[in-house]
Amino acid sequence: MTKSSNFLIAPSILASDFTRLGDECQAVLEAGVDWLHIDVMDGHYVPNITIGLPVVQALRKRFPNAYLDVHLMISNPDQFIEPFVEAGANLVSFHPEVSHHPHRAIQRIQAAGARAGLAINPGTALETIDYLIEDIDLVLVMSVNPGFGGQKFVESSLRKLRELQALLDQRGLSIDVEVDGGVGVNNIAQIRDAGANVFVAGSAIFGSPSYAETIGAMRKALAVSQHKPSQ
Repeated sequence: MTKSSNFLIAPSILASDFTRLGDECQAVLEAGVDWLHIDVMDGHYVPNITIGLPVVQALRKRFPNAYLDVHLMISNPDQFIEPFVEAGANLVSFHPEVSHHPHRAIQRIQAAGARAGLAINPGTALETIDYLIEDIDLVLVMSVNPGFGGQKFVESSLRKLRELQALLDQRGLSIDVEVDGGVGVNNIAQIRDAGANVFVAGSAIFGSPSYAETIGAMRKALAVSQHKPSQ
């Protein structure tokens, strides 16, 4: 499993205007984002219901070349692995604690032709993915509790990111580390420095007056050197 090159920005369409979803996705793609992050919620695993297979299918049809990053926040992810890949998902992430057989689920995602990710909540220990991490393509660190957009970044996520990076370094692994929740212009560089390379931003982008300016500001923040100048 290899890490994607450069830093990637993946706006969460959960924060978009659903009455104009296609146009909203078109706008952020034209503004230069890398992925579209799609939050699938079922009202069971999380206290909200959002979108499902038909929306992913519609987005794939309209944007055949877009990278669709599907995050399953559902209580029965095993049941929907192949359908979401067939609908057009390039990457499918799920929460291991609600999968009956997470290792098998990872294999099924990859066998279906997509990349596989594991999502961990603010209260989920890294040990949960210890015996799975060699087999996945991405770790999605939730920096808010899943279920709603617009929440404040949970600061302990930075420590978890640093510990995750240390674990990856120890194992000699280079995979994508994605962060979702409360990501914005003001903290994206700090999140990068803790070990992330994929940044999910919802309201920070879709709630801004200019998507292009906000995305540009994020790119600029990410481009600043990670190393402090010598004294």
